[in-house]
Amino acid sequence: MTWKRTALVASLATAALTLGACGFGGSDGDTSVAPAPKDPNAAASGTLRIFAYGDTVPDEMLDPFREANPDVDLKIATFDSNKSAAAKLAGGFESDVVEVCTDEMEPLLVRGLLRPLDPEGVKDFDKLAFHDSPDIRNEGGQVLFAPASAGPHGLIVNTDEVTESVDSYQALFDPRYADNVALEATPLTAIAVTALAQGLDDPMNLTPEQVDETKQYLLDNRDQFRAFAESDSSMVNLFKSGEVVLADGGRGTTQAMVDDGVPVEWVAPKEGALSWVCGLAITSKAQNIPAAYKLINYYASPEAQAISAKLGFVAMNPDALPLVPAKYKQTADPKNLEEAIPETQPDDSEAYDRAWQEVQAE
Repeated sequence: MTWKRTALVASLATAALTLGACGFGGSDGDTSVAPAPKDPNAAASGTLRIFAYGDTVPDEMLDPFREANPDVDLKIATFDSNKSAAAKLAGGFESDVVEVCTDEMEPLLVRGLLRPLDPEGVKDFDKLAFHDSPDIRNEGGQVLFAPASAGPHGLIVNTDEVTESVDSYQALFDPRYADNVALEATPLTAIAVTALAQGLDDPMNLTPEQVDETKQYLLDNRDQFRAFAESDSSMVNLFKSGEVVLADGGRGTTQAMVDDGVPVEWVAPKEGALSWVCGLAITSKAQNIPAAYKLINYYASPEAQAISAKLGFVAMNPDALPLVPAKYKQTADPKNLEEAIPETQPDDSEAYDRAWQEVQAE
């Protein structure tokens, strides 16, 4: 889960609005702005379907929403990437709200699967980190999603097993940890982390030659890795089982391990942490738009963002910081992302995908 830059997002969003209207990619939904409820305080009811990453919709986050909205029946499904989410939605899977991450939302955009939001319908929208970023808008300035979570991506280290100081992505390729290392199995992240370990300082804009070089480096070091983790839960389980003592990953994943009693810490690599931002969007075939806005308003609230901070993420609403326990305040501060390398959609993202597929197939 990560973030992307202006130019490509804008062009893709424009294509999405045009192509989505004519049913491109299996979507014949509505890609106009989703109308905000006239009375934001009105009670919501009915079924609300949510499609998101698993760590975005735990009971700890959603139980307060359930209690405040007893007439809303939540139906929750999870995915491991926006690519898989887009394929399911285009194939007829029903959802009112979908989580999007700006570095990987291209499949949702080009298939016309999103409806822009009316920011007036989100009470705390103007307080949210990244609310004024062009990365969450289309070329016409329409808001595609409300930022709901963000965080840096660096190294996760088992401090009982790795006693040496670790401060570089190069540690992932250190023979001392062979067969006890995991890599997140997301093409962009895996290629980017490896590129940084090789000393390439612009991992989101690799030349074709650099992509091939990075792929070959991974192939040459394939035996270094015990596993390529397909999800946060699989990464947590690899550390809990003792199979893995070092990996790349985010603060949220690290916090989940700490909560499970695993002796780990998160480290910002000297090459620079990557960074991501994700949020909630309304789908082009949403059936319960009032309840969708109610949910988005909840995620934007200080109360929900304080819960998100305790789960290891950046608090997107600064009003949440006074509600955050002292031990989470430092990691909850959006200033943590100021020096990070934003994960952006490469111009030739397919090259990254093909390279990673070859590595996984080895």
